[in-house]
Amino acid sequence: MTMKTNWAVKPSVPEEIYTDRQEFLDDLYQTALKARTRRAGSTVLLGQRRMGKTEIFKRVVNRLFFEQVSLDPKAVVPVYYSFPDTFENRWDFAAKYVENFIRWYVAFRLRSPKILSEKEVTRDHLKEIIHNKLPMTKGFKNAFEFFESILAQEVTIPEQSALSHPRHVSDSDDSTIVMFLDEFQNTRLPQYKFDVVGYMQEAVESLTCPHFITGSTMSILGREILGRGFEVKVFAEQKLLPRKLFGRFESYPIGPLTDYWATELVRRTSKFYQANLSEELAPVVAKRCGGNPFYITAVTKQAAKLDQSLANEDDLNTILAVDLSSGFIWGELSDQITRWLERINEYGITKWVLYLSAIQNGDKIDLKQIQQALLEKDFQTVSLEKIREVLIKLSRGDLVDYLELGGWFRKVKDPILLEFLQVWGRIEVEGQDEATVREDFEYKYKKIKKQISDLKGYLAEVYMAQILHNAQRQTLPGHFFHQDDDIKVPRFHYVRLRERLGSGTGAEIDIHAGAGSEQWVAESKWQQNHKASISDIRKLLDKAEVVKQDREPELMRILFFSYEGFAEKVLDFMSEHGVLWSTKDDLDGLLDYVKLRRLPKL
Repeated sequence: MTMKTNWAVKPSVPEEIYTDRQEFLDDLYQTALKARTRRAGSTVLLGQRRMGKTEIFKRVVNRLFFEQVSLDPKAVVPVYYSFPDTFENRWDFAAKYVENFIRWYVAFRLRSPKILSEKEVTRDHLKEIIHNKLPMTKGFKNAFEFFESILAQEVTIPEQSALSHPRHVSDSDDSTIVMFLDEFQNTRLPQYKFDVVGYMQEAVESLTCPHFITGSTMSILGREILGRGFEVKVFAEQKLLPRKLFGRFESYPIGPLTDYWATELVRRTSKFYQANLSEELAPVVAKRCGGNPFYITAVTKQAAKLDQSLANEDDLNTILAVDLSSGFIWGELSDQITRWLERINEYGITKWVLYLSAIQNGDKIDLKQIQQALLEKDFQTVSLEKIREVLIKLSRGDLVDYLELGGWFRKVKDPILLEFLQVWGRIEVEGQDEATVREDFEYKYKKIKKQISDLKGYLAEVYMAQILHNAQRQTLPGHFFHQDDDIKVPRFHYVRLRERLGSGTGAEIDIHAGAGSEQWVAESKWQQNHKASISDIRKLLDKAEVVKQDREPELMRILFFSYEGFAEKVLDFMSEHGVLWSTKDDLDGLLDYVKLRRLPKL
């Protein structure tokens, strides 16, 4: 007997772990429903690898599948399809695409997820279900017959017919179908044996059948398929078709988790995998992982596997050293890079260029340095133009950044990937002894200087920053800041933690939030049995002055948080200088007000 599930496509992340992304879940769900009124167009969820895009799609699809009256003619039919890495041929693709569409359509209308499985419902059984159980519409009436004509290879351009079929069904019935297409960059792989992007143009323009797409290679999606940004240089041997979907998609950019939600994910994954985590270290783990959900999960899983506590930065360095050189992160990134190198079919020079670009100093990649290193390390004389071509190919896999306007390259903004490439390169490219390289790397990581001296203070900063995120365009009660008037919070262009205002000590500001004409600066002091002093306030005022001179705002907000509070003379000083202030109780009240978790008890 088959167990009933509450999902049509199985999520990859357990509910106990899944964190944040509610804004994306709600927006995409509402956009899909809006398609019923023909006010929604095709949409792209665009962001770097491992940011949770596929998981968002799955959860939105499941919600559409179960939260509607399935036989309602006005219901939105969700269809999920993930493009595979390779296609056997055009007929194989067309058959799989159409069969997937039919199964989703029938499964939704009959509220029967088992129909999605070829093991549970064969093609013959599916045909029987359609004829005997499905209320037939004009548009769907001949769907299975169309599918059989593709199997019999009786269609002139199978890929075009397959991609257009969902639209033809929805147009004919004036119904609504939303196609959720994952790994969409696989419609244009480096091998260029198969390209269906041109045939997508008609399909994605339908108001009755908008297409929601995402994928794991942002460069191919954003530049080449959607046509955003500038044209990537085309090499003759690649035979890239100049067909794009420019202007046909609304974009939902997705980035790393905020520091607060990344910290929450550290907590949840640690609890789920039974890793011993100190509350103070959670935001540091989040910071070192760059807010990337995959890296965070990998680190906490590794800590549990090694039975290693995450109590301080030394513990974190130990775990990162193991995971980057032989653990979960190593396995994922090694597979990712190997598959991309296989796709562009160049193992020798491409491996070297990737590795040499990663070990350069600074962010900008110097092609001449790579040229010289290739000669010294691998005895190859390679032209700068050839190195440039290789870097462009690597940029298409998001392994380096290519800034087309300036015609130069830089390292990706992924410190974990860059560290990994240094270990991977020594082993896979230079051929050094694997055990020795990993030992050196672990030794290096154990010697890394601590980045956060005040763990408790940093934790408070993370919570304060999220309050500003959540409170945008709202009015906060003034009493939380010990002010008579309520505080209006603008929409910020950014909310930054630990921003450096210059060189030297004391040049770092805990929180800086910018909204153009309005600037916020904030400082956090979590010192038990030690109240904030006038000297502490003066330092914050000096930093605020630097921001004021640089940004020239019309309004400057200055906020100081002190766990232990303030002496009476300090309160008078802050009042004279217009400084907002909060204690732990005030901060907890603000967290309650914007519906966030309170500060943990440490």
